[in-house]
Amino acid sequence: MSTPYAGTAAPGVEVCAVVLAAGEGTRLRPLTERVPKALCPVGNVPLLDRALDRLAGLGLTGPERVAVNACYLGDQVVARVGGRAHLSVEPGAPLGTAGGVGRLRDWIDGRGVLVGNADAYLADPQAPPGPDIAALLDGWDGHGVRLLGRPAGDPHAPGTFDGHEFVGFSLLPWRLVRDVPATFGDLVRAVWRPAEADGALTVVPYRGTFYDTGTPADYLAANLHAAGPDGLVDPAATVTGRVTGSVVGAGALVHGDVDRSVVWPGATVAAGERLREVIRAGDDLTVPAAR
Repeated sequence: MSTPYAGTAAPGVEVCAVVLAAGEGTRLRPLTERVPKALCPVGNVPLLDRALDRLAGLGLTGPERVAVNACYLGDQVVARVGGRAHLSVEPGAPLGTAGGVGRLRDWIDGRGVLVGNADAYLADPQAPPGPDIAALLDGWDGHGVRLLGRPAGDPHAPGTFDGHEFVGFSLLPWRLVRDVPATFGDLVRAVWRPAEADGALTVVPYRGTFYDTGTPADYLAANLHAAGPDGLVDPAATVTGRVTGSVVGAGALVHGDVDRSVVWPGATVAAGERLREVIRAGDDLTVPAAR
């Protein structure tokens, strides 16, 4: 069992973590017809691995402390997780954010739970993954709900909490989780809004960059942020064309020109092709990323 991250939750408050990775990623189709959204690479690292690495930065590792749910193309998620976490494979259609947590109640078993969306891309230049969200846990007494958020453009817009938009991680007390059913539902209605109405919800600001990667435009933006101004080309890629400000995965063959785009591992860009602000997967799939 891993050691809890020092100086976070109050003494005696035990915390586990759940990564939500069951969704279909419909807005990213046709990319997600081949690969579940949780395994789509950002900066050549699958989103799910980024989430697990962030939890490891908080001292949360292994199947006793971390769970991952899976459903859509779940065999790929199960294979990727391996022995790194407890797995909850949902039969039929995904159960949503609340149902996914509810199905894990017996595993959570009295602990507080840090819930993260696998598709959340976060990056803080002032702190590594894990410590960048540690404020969520600092001093938590195991009673209230905490959400990671950033100021919203319209603080009164639907879906905001105390003028903030949610950025991928929430901290939930067992007293609320134990009554969440293992049926389809979302945490907004099942836990967050009721806690807000009771004065038991706090937003913890996140100072870094966030993308939910749910659309091709945001997915591209997250990749370009992860790559930095010079781009990111895996050493195992073969590039004979021109690549500028892009992400190129391992085993990719790039013989054409690629600008501000993502070329997935193993994908091909033929000589004479010119890609700009797109995602290329395989030999034949090109997804425009314009907003």
